[in-house]
Amino acid sequence: MVVLSGGSLSLEDARKIIYEGEEAVISPESMERVKKSREAVEKIVKEKRVVYGITTGFGKFSDVLIDSDDVEELQLNLIHSHACGVGDPFPETVSRAMLLLRANALLKGYSGVRPVIVERLVEFLNKEIHPVIPQQGSLGASGDLAPLSHLALALMGEGEVHYRGEVHQTLPVLSKENIFPIQLQAKEGLALINGTQAMTAMGVVGYLEAEELAFQSEMIASLTMEGLQGIMDAFDEDIHVVRGYPQQVATAKRIREYLQDSKLTTKQGDIRVQDAYSLRCIPQVHGASWQALDYVKEKLEIEMNAATDNPLIFENGEKVISGGNFHGQPIAFAMDFMKIAVAELANISERRIERLVNPQLNDLPAFLSPQPGLQSGAMIMQYCAASLVSENKTLAHPASVDSIPSSANQEDHVSMGTIGSRHAYQILQNTRRVLAVELICNLQAVEHRGTDLLASATRKFYEEARKIVPSITKDRIFSKDIEKAAGWLKQFQLKSITKTKEETTNG
Repeated sequence: MVVLSGGSLSLEDARKIIYEGEEAVISPESMERVKKSREAVEKIVKEKRVVYGITTGFGKFSDVLIDSDDVEELQLNLIHSHACGVGDPFPETVSRAMLLLRANALLKGYSGVRPVIVERLVEFLNKEIHPVIPQQGSLGASGDLAPLSHLALALMGEGEVHYRGEVHQTLPVLSKENIFPIQLQAKEGLALINGTQAMTAMGVVGYLEAEELAFQSEMIASLTMEGLQGIMDAFDEDIHVVRGYPQQVATAKRIREYLQDSKLTTKQGDIRVQDAYSLRCIPQVHGASWQALDYVKEKLEIEMNAATDNPLIFENGEKVISGGNFHGQPIAFAMDFMKIAVAELANISERRIERLVNPQLNDLPAFLSPQPGLQSGAMIMQYCAASLVSENKTLAHPASVDSIPSSANQEDHVSMGTIGSRHAYQILQNTRRVLAVELICNLQAVEHRGTDLLASATRKFYEEARKIVPSITKDRIFSKDIEKAAGWLKQFQLKSITKTKEETTNG
């Protein structure tokens, strides 16, 4: 089980809960903070103090006072009016992550919700009741208002949920699980939707997939090195240590370990003096992507444990401050950085694909075709990879440089971080398919060279991959191979046959 306290959630904890179904439990200490924060809100309502979002309207309506008899209706109207999400729903993993992150943020004890709100979020999580949340409609400041409103609807027994592999109306599912719908009270609707949990949840899911794909990209690049008889001198530790980037050093070390007993790689001067950049500069390029991913990880883990709603309640309600922690700029920058980092893994992969299929650049059969001329082989697979890479370049345009005013110019600068996180996830899917194409091509290349000459590590990977994608003995519908290989990469854990990044860095 993973204990939620509002301040200690890690990406590894999130992975266990989101993907492995590990149970989430609430720490008693954090629940005490929630109770005290709630008592402060109830005191504010009783005393009829003017506090934003508790006894006033929202956004431009912040100057409109609300009668104490209407505070519950205020919260209901807030969720109904703000549930404006459109488009395809987020993946279920993202909806699951949003439940987790919203619960963890409320457990910090600055939001003023009743304990039942947090308990219900965790109950949804543990019973795998996942709100259906449209992806589009958030500006990424004032929080992810539209997406989180759809999450709040489910707590109220409204909207739809993913449940046991199907989409259902929420209320019948709650009845089946003996869960009563929540009637939101003062501050609770605002506390649920005023935060960055949509962009951060999408970022967490994207990062966890990107991290695994980055590891896989190095193994795939190693197979390409063997397919093209690459020169290992460029991976010598001395080269990378003198530049000084730890991620570059670690990438080179992993490549050396994967290929340490290969009989297909060469030394400088054996066949050629030096390789093209897409081979020779793997540590520099992949290492730079790791630098960016490490930055993203740091920002995500801060945001996962942040109080991001408004207003925040301090000193038992004596100090209630309207601020801007809901603004998604830190995550928006991180998501744009992740977009570039992952897109670059596809860029260099596509260049390696070209070197594998272009007969002017290697001594392999043209386009790895079993009968060059009569059969096209991998010719159009390279086209596909080039198309995906080009699409990534468009998606990698930073979302965070854009802003548009809203709420009658009260909310006049926004982050667009949710758009950035969604585009990062699209780039990730495209990049996985590009790497799938490289894998299909290098499997064919090393088969031509002789699989008995492969390194021990790459041979294991080759054997696993060949269970998914058979050898090319004649032209076939390669779309199916690409999708099967990409689907396999999404599920495959490279650590099952290799060391982890940390073991390589520290070892």
